[in-house]
Parts: sequence; structure tokens; C-alpha cells
Amino acid sequence: MRPLFSSKSPLVKYYNSRLSVVFESILIGFAAGILVVGFRMAISFADTYREALYRVLRASALPWLPLWAAGLGLLGVLLGLCAKKWPMIRGSGIPQIEGALHKGMPLKVLPELPLKMLSGVLGLGAGLSLGREGPSIQIGAYTGKGILRILRRPSLERRILITSASAAGLSAAFNAPLAGLIFVLEELGAGFSPLFLACAMAASMAADATAGWFFGLAPVFDFSLVQEMPIRAYPWVVALGILCALSGDLFKRAIYAFQDLYAKSRIPMLLRPCLPLLVSIPLGLFLADALGGGHALIERLPSADFSLGWIVLLFAVKLIFTALCYGSGTAGGIFLPLLSCGALVGAGLGMQLEQWGLLAEGQRLNMLILGMAAFFAAVVRAPVCGIVLILEMSGSFTHLASLVLASLSAFITAELIRSKPVYMVLLERMTAKTVSRGGREAA
Repeated sequence: MRPLFSSKSPLVKYYNSRLSVVFESILIGFAAGILVVGFRMAISFADTYREALYRVLRASALPWLPLWAAGLGLLGVLLGLCAKKWPMIRGSGIPQIEGALHKGMPLKVLPELPLKMLSGVLGLGAGLSLGREGPSIQIGAYTGKGILRILRRPSLERRILITSASAAGLSAAFNAPLAGLIFVLEELGAGFSPLFLACAMAASMAADATAGWFFGLAPVFDFSLVQEMPIRAYPWVVALGILCALSGDLFKRAIYAFQDLYAKSRIPMLLRPCLPLLVSIPLGLFLADALGGGHALIERLPSADFSLGWIVLLFAVKLIFTALCYGSGTAGGIFLPLLSCGALVGAGLGMQLEQWGLLAEGQRLNMLILGMAAFFAAVVRAPVCGIVLILEMSGSFTHLASLVLASLSAFITAELIRSKPVYMVLLERMTAKTVSRGGREAA
């Protein structure tokens, strides 16, 4: 049987050219962007209704509180069932993508893609302290793999396109195309080949354009009053980086500790998400800022009249609640929670320095932004990505030098205390075949 097209036809030559791979990455970027936009919209819709519900509960808790608790219990069972039956949709999804790219772990587009999105929307919408960014990266990778079923590229090009799709997922999640590119370079270990750079940038820009069409081109955070950090304040920037590295190490240890506690407990996987969901009820009634990923909290911090004691309390609750949620195994990332923890550290230190007269009034906002980048550099150990991500999310380049200084001091401190990158440890824990004392495989 003769082939449909000869090897010398223009169509075959185009398909075998590098240019076709770049155009296919654009297609994948648009597709990933559409799915992540839908994911973001669903979470935003659920957040709005959760906030309205808690306003009702605060006004008249007795008639509705038992019903809400029962609903969250049923939701927890559903999330636990999904996590138990499909382990690849657990957690953020970034360790799974690293495992798929470097260790040959399987990614099954169906049913894992829709279940990842559904679990993420339900869990985050109900108030779990988890983020949308990790699931968005995994959604992008699933999208890329699904399209590659049709394109049938060689293995190297498939790897490039799936990695580019992951970059597109982060780009659409935060309107940050450069951060998406740098993240896959720093965290996913992608190579610096010209073809990969072109594909990843094309996919990220396509996803960012898609997200911008629906959400606008404005930065994710509206920090319009950012001042330039004076050089005389740089010692405090270094101190902030060191503080973020130490508190970031505490953040990581809490994540691992709660994973171990769940694994050693007698709580079956089916019921584990019920615990953080039920804990979210008193938090929603009395400390609503601790719920969700932390986007609203970060936007409130510059103008909120919080005392230092309240910020410390909120940081502790946010850290513990995030570890409790992530350890349960349901879908959700830690990007936004760790950024909110970094913002709390920066805002707290900045406020105290302002009160002591060591910083000019209004520079608490600078410290808040620097805290996010430094905390990211300490926890993820990807300082360049953290710097670019915060620059794109804040929409201001006036604090570039201080961002570099804060991230560098946090990275060096984390190196000195031997605090490993969080996603590397999570991947090691996921792939290790540890068994609990009861003879069950640890989640």
C-alpha cells in the first residue's frame, strides 16, 4: 500500500521541521490556557459562594451549621475516593510531572484530567488552604499529552511539548508567561536547547493571551503604591531573606510532618480530606483569612490594620492549616499558600521596622512583596523563577534589585541549613515504597 503522502511532499517536510513543533506548542498553549481559565473561573465562582455562605453562618449559625458540616463530610469522602483510586491527581501535581518526565511515571489523560480539575475546584472552593498553580501545571501537561495522541511526535519532541504545556499551565494560572518558562527550566530540569526555549515561550505566551482575554492584562496583584527600596534599607532586606529561609524551612517540615502523621494514623485515605474540611468551619467563622489559597489575604495585607501579634497568629494558622490540607492527599498546590506565608512574614517585619523608625512609612508593601519572593526561593529553591513570578504578578520593576537581594539571601540561608527543595522531597516521598506499621502503603 502506497503512503498517502510522499516523503518529499511539502506537508511531510513541514511536519518533520522544527517550525511545526513550535506551531504545535502554540496550539497546546491555547488549549491549556482554555482549560486553566475554566479552572480559575470555577474556583473564583466557588470562593464567592463560600464567602457568602459564611456571612450567613456568622449571622445565624445554628440552623445551617450542621447541614454545612454534613455537606463538607460528604465532600471529603468524595475527594478521598478520588485520591485513593487515582494517586496521580493527589497534591499539587508538580512532583507527578517531574516523575513523568524523569522517572517514567504514567500520566493518563482520562480520567485523571477531569478528576484533577473537579477535585481542585471542590476542595479549594470549600476553603482548603491550597493553591491553583500546581494543578494548573498538571492540567497543562495533561492537555499536551492528550493533543500529542493525535500529533504522534518522536519521544524527544513529545518531552519538549509536554514540558512546554506545563509552562503554559503556570502562565495561565498567574498571567506570568516568563515565570512559566523559567519554572520548567529551574524546577522541571528542562534543557536550554533553542527548540525547547522557542516552544516553551510560544506555549506560555499563547496561554497568557488566552487568560488575558478572559481576565484582562492587568497584573494578578494590584500593588500601585510600590516605592523604590533605598540602599540604606538593604540590610533589612537581607534580614528578611534570612527570616524567610528559616520560616520557609518550618513550612516544609510541617508539610512533611503532616504527611507522616496521616500515614501513621488509622484514618483511611477515603476519610482524610474530611478532617481539614471540618477544621475549615471554625476558621471560616472566626479567621476567614486563613481559608483558600491566600490571594485575597495578600491583597488585603497592605491596607489591613493588623497588629504584629495578629500577623504572627495568622501565619501560624495558615502554615498549619496548609500542611493539614496538603497532607490529606486531595488535589491542590502550595504556591499561593507559601506566597501568602511569605507576604505575612514580610508585612510583619516591615510593620515592626516602620514602628521602630528603621523604614520609611509605606515600605511595608515593599517588604511584603520581597517576602513572597524570598519565601518562594527558600521553599522551592528556584530563586530566578520566584523573582520573575513576583515581578509579573506585581506589575512593577521598581523593586528588582531588592527582590534579587532578598531571594539570594534566602537561597543561601536555605543552602546553609540544608533545606532541600520541597518538590524534590515530595517526589522522593511519592516514589518511595514506604509501608506504615499497620502494613499499609503510606500515602
